[in-house]
Amino acid sequence: MAEPTAPPPGDDPASAKVDFSRDMSYGDYLHLDAVLGAQQRRSGAHDEMLFIVQHQVSELWMKLLLHELEAAIAAVSADQLQRAFKMLARVSKIMEQLVHAWDVLATMTPPEYSAMRPSLASSSGFQSWQYRMIEFRLGNKNAAMLKPHSHRPDLLAQVQAAHAAPSLYDEAIRLLARRGLPVPADQLERDWSAPREPNEGVEQAWLVVYRDPEAWWDLYQLGEELMDLEDTFRLWRFRHVTTVERVIGFKRGTGGTSGVSYLRKMLDVVLFPEIWKLRTDL
Repeated sequence: MAEPTAPPPGDDPASAKVDFSRDMSYGDYLHLDAVLGAQQRRSGAHDEMLFIVQHQVSELWMKLLLHELEAAIAAVSADQLQRAFKMLARVSKIMEQLVHAWDVLATMTPPEYSAMRPSLASSSGFQSWQYRMIEFRLGNKNAAMLKPHSHRPDLLAQVQAAHAAPSLYDEAIRLLARRGLPVPADQLERDWSAPREPNEGVEQAWLVVYRDPEAWWDLYQLGEELMDLEDTFRLWRFRHVTTVERVIGFKRGTGGTSGVSYLRKMLDVVLFPEIWKLRTDL
């Protein structure tokens, strides 16, 4: 029988560093005092903690999503597709986390939400400036969505910059043209703040790629990364709708929207229409 051996140096919990009077600790690095002190219930209702934490965690995931999405857009613009693929894959994984966050909030029942709803006043997720930037960077441009941020000039400037910049899909289309594909000129330089309309010439360029994937492999992979991203984004929106309907039914939203009816309209938004349509036309 083998004799028991001592754990390698450093594996013994008793040898772990425990004095942080002069050194940075885990909590210091993550600023946990600030993070964990940010959950202030206004109603006193037990379930308000769930509502606050779920939305704060979602905003943190959105912060990381924007960090990756902005870098991915820059990489596509610079023809660095391998870097972009890594970042876009991470964006899709982050969206999966946002989808599952609704599973936790869905455990809140209508009476539980009603007990805390007055504490929200007119605040609403509709006013999330990070979510608006995500939509703008993905190409869903709507100038009216700038107004909820007009009371904060610092945030408005960031949202306006995202609204005025080429979206991820705009940069993908410009990349097709740089690779020699027949993209209409009006798709390459335009008012980036204006909503895009589906374009037959853009679809034809994507069709060249999809009809010969081996010859255009990285562009083909880009198209599929965009599909993964929009597929997960649709799930995120859908889970939002179903959770809201489950908790408040068809009441108006605290921010003044029609609630579920408004959210259902958002399900019809298509970010990358030509890549969806080519599946029928192949």
